[in-house]
Amino acid sequence: MQKLIIDPTVTTPGICFSPDNNQFYIRGVSSPEDVRSLYYPVLEWIKKFVDEILAAKHKMYNRDNPLRFQIDLAYFNSSSAKFFYDILIELKRLDSAGYSVKIEWFYDEEDSDMKEAGEDISMLVEMKFDFVPKPPQES
Repeated sequence: MQKLIIDPTVTTPGICFSPDNNQFYIRGVSSPEDVRSLYYPVLEWIKKFVDEILAAKHKMYNRDNPLRFQIDLAYFNSSSAKFFYDILIELKRLDSAGYSVKIEWFYDEEDSDMKEAGEDISMLVEMKFDFVPKPPQES
């Protein structure tokens, strides 16, 4: 499957879904004016990707090589959160089918709100996240 790359802007995150490299991430800031135009193509890509893996009947991602999905955001709005939930629900389909999926939620160690947001989404999706603290940025 072709990779999906979306360059970051001031209000939109960088998105890289590259199955060949097992590189899947959403990074930056997510507060787009038109959240649907950004995330509908992303959600469609992830649905197609999951469908292809499930149809292939082979264990591309396993304990030794889990699908690693990283969310590393400085800020996101509530509209973006809904799409993160939808994307993660798609990944849960893989997890439920026995594929190894590792969700890494990065947060600034001084930003407890971002960690709590990840914990909330983890609970809603009913998937375990690995929470990865980042040291504070120097000004």
